[in-house]
Amino acid sequence: MHSTQFPIAFNQPLKLPIFEQYGYRVSVKREDLVFPLASGNKWRKLKYNMEAFHSSTATAILTFGGAFSNHLSATAALCAQENSNCFGIVRGNELQDKPLNPTLKQCHRDGMELVFVSREEYALKEEGQSVKALASKEDVFILPEGGTNELAVLGCKEILSPSDDSYDAIVCAVGTGGTLAGLALTAAPHQKVVGFQVVKDASITDRIRTFATNNRWVVLPQWSQRKYAQVDTSLVDFAQHVLRQTGVLLDPVYTAPTLQQLVHMIKNKKWTFGKNILLIHTGGTQGIAGFNTQKQLQWPEPQY
Repeated sequence: MHSTQFPIAFNQPLKLPIFEQYGYRVSVKREDLVFPLASGNKWRKLKYNMEAFHSSTATAILTFGGAFSNHLSATAALCAQENSNCFGIVRGNELQDKPLNPTLKQCHRDGMELVFVSREEYALKEEGQSVKALASKEDVFILPEGGTNELAVLGCKEILSPSDDSYDAIVCAVGTGGTLAGLALTAAPHQKVVGFQVVKDASITDRIRTFATNNRWVVLPQWSQRKYAQVDTSLVDFAQHVLRQTGVLLDPVYTAPTLQQLVHMIKNKKWTFGKNILLIHTGGTQGIAGFNTQKQLQWPEPQY
């Protein structure tokens, strides 16, 4: 049985002047430091899926993601560590003849075989022709986009520990919903798990509800007009300010927009979930270099 073990993430007080001004205590759980190339919720989601893969008859993992997918990068990194074969179905066949961006280049270096498909075929997931062709030749263990399934939620249940019971609210970004579901299942009865949605997906709450049937969670819509993975100068400035003040590097897609929205709500007296808050840093800093290259940004980059 293969098993990947990493240290428990620590909680770091997030000492921003705005929190002190309004009487809030905010800490960040540094999941981003657990295993940088597959950090945060990504390795949590993969932990039990990797065990299930090694217990199966499958000879390779197959999964899905966009050009800057943290999930693809994490899957490739863990498969390289465990000497396992993997395939990545990448959204956008127009990328096939272009130089690989830093995320896909890392996936390739880690041994992931990249298969570029059209957006129409990508939407079909395992019913797409490319996946069916691969499955006809090789016994593949299929992981969903973003890694969210029952085993992923089981891994995300391990993010919180009994020492986190002192917090009023647990805050995280919501992409496919697996992380929030895991948090909701382990949150203390007095706590509220507050998810900030970064993807416009009307099915997210129903998906979370299939795993977490309690009432300890809520999903809030994005307050800005940004689309998924859209970065503007205000977000870049915010991330640089947080890094200077606290030493915490945020990622541009999930944790930075989440913290920015939390600050916005506190400033505008719209936060109603308690004054002692734990923010989950879900990792994703591996994608920063690619974002800077593609979007000509000056987002601070990680130093591995």
